[in-house]
Amino acid sequence: MAQTGRGGGRRRTPPGSAKGGAKRPAPGKSGQPHRPRPTPAPAPAPEAPRTFRLGAIPGATPGKWIDRWRERLPHVELVYVPLDVASQREAILSGTVDAALIRLPIDKTDLHVIRLYDEESVVVTSADSSLTAAEELDPSDLAGEVLIVPRDHVLDPLDLPGTQPPRFVPPETTADAIATVAAGVGFLVVPLSLARLHHRKDLESIPLRGAPTSTVALAWHADRTTADVDTFVGIVRGRTAHSSR
Repeated sequence: MAQTGRGGGRRRTPPGSAKGGAKRPAPGKSGQPHRPRPTPAPAPAPEAPRTFRLGAIPGATPGKWIDRWRERLPHVELVYVPLDVASQREAILSGTVDAALIRLPIDKTDLHVIRLYDEESVVVTSADSSLTAAEELDPSDLAGEVLIVPRDHVLDPLDLPGTQPPRFVPPETTADAIATVAAGVGFLVVPLSLARLHHRKDLESIPLRGAPTSTVALAWHADRTTADVDTFVGIVRGRTAHSSR
């Protein structure tokens, strides 16, 4: 806008000036007034190192779940803690483990328990036994045979009429009973996973019709449902890292 100066001439208003002499903000490169850049958000603090202790009874196979844990939470060490069925509940209540793969039945007081799967049971006998002629056995096929029941037996009481008790003190563990059977004395009935765990070339495992099953479950203390426990439950149930609960 031109203004009249002395002598009748015209004086141009300097660029950037408005009426009344007020100056406009200097434009930026885009022609817009300069604005300060936002302050970047601070990086999240790294998580403190910690461990997740997973207990498991003999025969349980948590390998695929452990692999997924290590892929998803590489900063949280998973410690595998072997358990026996007799002490599985105490290990959870005492905090020895954060969660555990256990065998049912179990006293569920103060526990959260999720049933995972049922295992079929098999007859384990010497490879030289006449029982190996069958691909599957009926309880009646075992009449007259010596039934060995170790003290750590995990199945319901077996109803096998006609079988004979051993003439010696029952073995303390399934491993001891397996060794006895491998020597050609008697047979035992165990969940398939235990038969595989104690597999030997001098033994055979044969399905038994009507045998009780064994249920494997995941359990943890009801008052200690941590974020890590929730994560492991999600992995067992097949949830991905981005699944909603």
